[in-house]
Amino acid sequence: METKTEPEKKETVLKIIELLEKEYPDAKTALHYHNPLEILVATILSAQCTDKQVNIVTKSLFKKYQTAKDYANADLVELQEDIRSTGFYRNKAKNLKNAGRLLVEKYDSKVPSTMEELVELPGVARKTANIVLSNAYGVIVGIAVDTHVRRLSKRLGLTQNTNPDKIEADLMEIVPKSHWKKITNLLIFHGRNVCTARKPKCDRCSLNKLCPSAFQA
Repeated sequence: METKTEPEKKETVLKIIELLEKEYPDAKTALHYHNPLEILVATILSAQCTDKQVNIVTKSLFKKYQTAKDYANADLVELQEDIRSTGFYRNKAKNLKNAGRLLVEKYDSKVPSTMEELVELPGVARKTANIVLSNAYGVIVGIAVDTHVRRLSKRLGLTQNTNPDKIEADLMEIVPKSHWKKITNLLIFHGRNVCTARKPKCDRCSLNKLCPSAFQA
């Protein structure tokens, strides 16, 4: 695969955004939430799980646990059962309980609004923090790199890295800041619908003329 220069990547990424905006004009996070705590919990649960399944689980979960204190005081085994169908439920339940405890003890039960504070919470890395910041507070300090963003960025020749933090840094160099939130949602939608992991639909992809991986998958 031929490596693009930095100016070429900047030009390409603007075309990618333009084409995907036409295809997915309503692209936004698929997770259901009403406040910062809910988007934090939903994003933690979304690791290795579909947003659709997370939304099924949180429909009742958010009625049962409404505050950080509710998670902090939760019976761990009971919380595990409440989120079991999202996978990795033991670790997720432990993270939710400990995150709830830290929110109560350090942040007056409120979800913090800075990257530095959010990544201190159990179960929260930069991807989760970026999603919480952009969706709950409108604060854009980076680009959330999930499995779709990671896969498509590599296929489109926008990065040669596989580490999410390094991919984020690469994308931040070539994507205008005004599009940082947008490109995550657009790549996620395209990754789900067209540029799938196992069998990308290159023949019907609006990006196939820009993509160095087209028809090679």
